[in-house]
Amino acid sequence: MSELQRNEWSGPGARRGRRRFSWSALLWSLVYPQRAHRILPTVTGVVLIALALGIGTAAYNSSSNILFITLSLLLACLILSGVLSWLNLRGVLWRLALSPPLRAGHDTVIALDLRSRKSFLPTYALWFELAARGVETQERQRAESTITGRDINVRAILAQADKAEARVRIPLPGRLDPGGETRVEWVMKPQRRGRFRVELASVGSLFPFGFLRKEIGCDLVAETIVWPAPIEYRRHAIATARRAPGGERVARAGSGGDLLALRRYTSGDSHRLIHWKASARTRQLLVRQFAAESAEGYSLWLRTDAGVWPHPEQFEVLISFVATLAEDLFRAGRLQGVALDANPPMGIRRVHDLDLFLDQLAVLRPSDDAMSPPGERVGKQNVMTFAPEGARGVAAYVDGQLAASA
Repeated sequence: MSELQRNEWSGPGARRGRRRFSWSALLWSLVYPQRAHRILPTVTGVVLIALALGIGTAAYNSSSNILFITLSLLLACLILSGVLSWLNLRGVLWRLALSPPLRAGHDTVIALDLRSRKSFLPTYALWFELAARGVETQERQRAESTITGRDINVRAILAQADKAEARVRIPLPGRLDPGGETRVEWVMKPQRRGRFRVELASVGSLFPFGFLRKEIGCDLVAETIVWPAPIEYRRHAIATARRAPGGERVARAGSGGDLLALRRYTSGDSHRLIHWKASARTRQLLVRQFAAESAEGYSLWLRTDAGVWPHPEQFEVLISFVATLAEDLFRAGRLQGVALDANPPMGIRRVHDLDLFLDQLAVLRPSDDAMSPPGERVGKQNVMTFAPEGARGVAAYVDGQLAASA
C-alpha cells in the first residue's frame, strides 16, 4: 500500500491500433465526433449563432454584399473555433496517480499526469473534473421505485449522496507543450475509512474563443483503501507483562547472552567486551556485541460482534483505537500478533504485515459470527482485548487489567 498506484494512459492520444490516414475519415471525425465527445455552444456562442441567423436573413432580403461578408466571417469564426478545439485535445493523454496509504481526516494528494503526443501545436485552457467518494461494502438492497417504495425520501437520499461525494474542477496551469508532460494535483481529505474511489469525470475546454465548449466523458477510475484515522488514548499503569524465562532473542545490539557480531572498539566501551583473539588476528581492537532479549510483547484480539458494538460511532472509535495501538506497539517492537474475530492469528514481523492488518481494519464491519475465547485463538499470555466503556468510549484490557482507554 505504500507504492504509487497509476492507471494506464487514456485519452484522445491513446493508440488503439494504427489506422490509415484519409481525408474522408478526418472530415467525418469533424462532422460526427467520437463517442463521449460533446461540443455545446456557450452563452456567447448562442448569441453569435442568433446574430448570424439575423444577419443572414437580412442579407438574403437586401442582397447586400457587406452583410454576406459579415455572415461569412461569423460562420468562419464558429467553424474555426470547432476545428481548433478538436486540435487542442488531439494527442493528449492522462492518467490518475494515487500515493497510498490514505488516512481518514488527513490531507492527501490526488495527481493527474498529462502527456502530449503532438509534434507541433501546444495545448491550452483545459479543465479536469474529478470526483472522489467512498465505496460502501454493505449488502445490496432490493431496488424499489418511488411509487411502491415506503418511507423513501428521495431528496434526502440525493442530498446525502451529494454530500458524500467530493467534486472539483482543476484547470491546467499554463500550457502543455508538444511532447511535454505535466501534472495537476488535487489536495483533498477523505472523511471516512474504507474503500475509496477517485474518477476522472470529464475533460473540457473553451479554447480558443469561448464560443463552443468541448467536453470529453471519461471512465478513468482508481480505487484504494483509506486507513482509520489516528486517535488519542490514555495509558494506564498495569503489572509488568509476563515473559517466559529465556525469552526470545532479537537481532539487535543489547546485553543478552548470545553473540551477535564483532565491531571495532570505540571510546567508552568496556574492556571486558574486547575479543582478544580476534583483535590479535586483525591487529585492531574488536569488541563483542551481544543480541538483546525481546521486550514484553502483546497480541491484539479484536472482536466485532454486532451485539457488543451496537453504536456505529463507538465502533469507529474502536477501529481507530486498535489501529493506533497496533502502530505504536509495532514501533516499540512489542507487537507480536493480531487476530480478528475467529480468524487465525497473524504474526507481525514486518511493515508489510502491519499494512495488511490496517487494510483489514479499514474495511471491517460489525459481524454476527460467534467468537472463540482469546486464549485459544491468539495466545495464552499478554492478550489485549477490547470492550465498550460507556456509550462512546473503548477500553483495552490485558489479562483482565485495564491497559488503555480511548
